[in-house]
Amino acid sequence: MSMKNRSRATLSGTQHVITQKTRPWLCGVLAAGIFGLTLGHASAATVQDTGSAAISPDEMSFVKDLEKRTFNWFWDSANPKTGLIPDRFPSPAKAASIASVGFGLTAYGIGAERGYITRAQAVDRTLLTLRFLAKTPQNDGSAGSSGYHGFYYHFLNAETGLRFADWSELSSVDTALLMSGVLFSQSYFTRDDAKEREIRHLADVLYKRVDWPWMQAHKQWLSMGWTPSGQFITSEWKGYNEGMIIYLLALGSPSHPLPADTWRKWTATYNSQWGDFEGHKLLNFAPLFGHQYSESWIDFRGIHDDWSRAHNVDYFQNSRQAVYAQRDYAQANPGDWKDYGKDIWGLTACDGPGDAQMTVNGKPRHFLAYSARGAGRDYILDDGTIAPTAAGGSIAFAPEIALPALTAMHARYGDRIYTRYGFVDAFNPSFTSNGKFWADNEQLGIDQGPILLMTENWRSGFVWNVMKRNHYIQDGLEDAGFKGGWLTSIKQNG
Repeated sequence: MSMKNRSRATLSGTQHVITQKTRPWLCGVLAAGIFGLTLGHASAATVQDTGSAAISPDEMSFVKDLEKRTFNWFWDSANPKTGLIPDRFPSPAKAASIASVGFGLTAYGIGAERGYITRAQAVDRTLLTLRFLAKTPQNDGSAGSSGYHGFYYHFLNAETGLRFADWSELSSVDTALLMSGVLFSQSYFTRDDAKEREIRHLADVLYKRVDWPWMQAHKQWLSMGWTPSGQFITSEWKGYNEGMIIYLLALGSPSHPLPADTWRKWTATYNSQWGDFEGHKLLNFAPLFGHQYSESWIDFRGIHDDWSRAHNVDYFQNSRQAVYAQRDYAQANPGDWKDYGKDIWGLTACDGPGDAQMTVNGKPRHFLAYSARGAGRDYILDDGTIAPTAAGGSIAFAPEIALPALTAMHARYGDRIYTRYGFVDAFNPSFTSNGKFWADNEQLGIDQGPILLMTENWRSGFVWNVMKRNHYIQDGLEDAGFKGGWLTSIKQNG
């Protein structure tokens, strides 16, 4: 599929299919080169599995294999000169995704702890990446820039670090995902040596220069982005979605913070999304990525803001309900899509077989390319395309249904969907050509990331525990009004 016909975007509110025509600044693309480093001489894993003790040896073997393959995607795909990580890989194109970089920076700590690489390798890769990001130009030019006001363009040239194309927007959410990885690096690399001190310093520089209020173009909500023409994107971050991580990072900033009451005003926009879907009462966001992104880094178990306290639920429990609702939707299968059931499910933003009309078993069907598929009270967008990251990125929320889904997909479809780097981005049993169902041939960083981070969070809580030590994250949560659980304990203990 050509780059002009492919879109990679972030969905908010009730927007449905995202296309180049309707969201030209969010068009998505492909990816970079391969590092030539080996994975040898790695130390033994230092994290302890605490959440997966009840599963069988075969299931544990599969989980370990999936996690390592997914880690290798980030390790192998990064550009050797810049550290930038592609939007998708394997692919001959050169578009790096700053969101992929945020997941990748976090992946390096996981790799070091699991013994996939040495700590020294993780340090060197992280330093390469942060040094490059810190020196790339920030200005308002349409070319010759990587970002502006501390924000980064959604897609950068993996070789030069400059804006990839004139349709690439300065992205608030992708910058937030990048900064999540940056702050992870700051809190993970704590040794008192020159390289790890430099990592902490560069992380501070990168995070502190993000001018969050500047992106508050319409005075109340953060815009989704900006283009060098001087125009802020009219879509804003309101309603429940992956914007949680953006607002928490903006609130916690020591240099350019948003007002503390921003969070209370933002959560007041949730109301239309609260309600029943498939027998589950929850704060709805149809694609599962909206539940996964923020919680890949932040442990919301047992901590409450005013909204969640009033509704007697924490955000983790809410995401758990969202996962069950999706599984139950697949079992009900109102669209009569092939293979849907209790172990074959998962709707989120992902690749698809393409914009096509086809008759399947006597029924006219409309299939989609990259789209924000989902099922919830807010909307349903479903063309039979299943994204393994929907279950994989939900394994920490509901392992008792997510792990059987992953193992069932692996057992049923085999190497059509499970490759060198784990699960392909998506597949569609209902869309067939030449006797074969459609399956993607590459992976996306924003879908690989939740699989890797949430698998590790389920196994050990590692990413969550590292991020709990970050004072900017603590401050953001506190300014948003979160109290209780681990947050109260950490704040009391300094």
